[in-house]
Amino acid sequence: MFICNPLAKLNGEIKGIIFDCDGVLFDSKDVNIKYYNWVKEMFGLPPLSLEEEEYVHMHSVHNSFKKILPPEFWPRIEEIREKIDYSKLYPYLKMEPGLVELLSDLRQCGFKLAINTNRTNTMLPILEVFGLNHYFFPVITADKLAFPKPYPESLFLILSIWKLEPKEVAYIGDSKVDEECAKRAGVPFWSYKNPGLQAEMLIPDFYSLRQFLLLKRKKIC
Repeated sequence: MFICNPLAKLNGEIKGIIFDCDGVLFDSKDVNIKYYNWVKEMFGLPPLSLEEEEYVHMHSVHNSFKKILPPEFWPRIEEIREKIDYSKLYPYLKMEPGLVELLSDLRQCGFKLAINTNRTNTMLPILEVFGLNHYFFPVITADKLAFPKPYPESLFLILSIWKLEPKEVAYIGDSKVDEECAKRAGVPFWSYKNPGLQAEMLIPDFYSLRQFLLLKRKKIC
């Protein structure tokens, strides 16, 4: 269901919105492919397969390395990560249109905003580079968790910090990993540009989401 459809509903009042990063805040699939192809090249391995491209776009860096590298290379994972200057990939990241307008208005209207991502130490620098770091609290990354997505630990942590119930928030994601995480936590799931997911709403773009939420709140800020 597109959120701009007048029949779209909210289950109660949404007080907080949690965003995935890759594929939601940023169009970053090409960046992820470049990054992991650099890794495979360092080990003299062929480029990512189509299956691997999909996997690394959704999963944590640790699990992605184990997916794309043979076990004999796993002890060198941290060594390789330290050798790669991720900042060289920033120019390839594309922020989703309408994101800044959405975040600014939602903050002004009192919505809590957080990030739940399987990224690790690249998340905070990216937010700073793009001027988004002041919008989100908390920012939950895979390295802060014992069990990253699709396990629900991250969402439970955000709910605890916010002191909100699952029904009072929504999680916006674009993958089966996000869908499963929300389902396990009992949090309403909104799919971003992916009609193939089981979600309460399908978000076509951030301009539509902004209009929908502000109208539902009955407050134009």
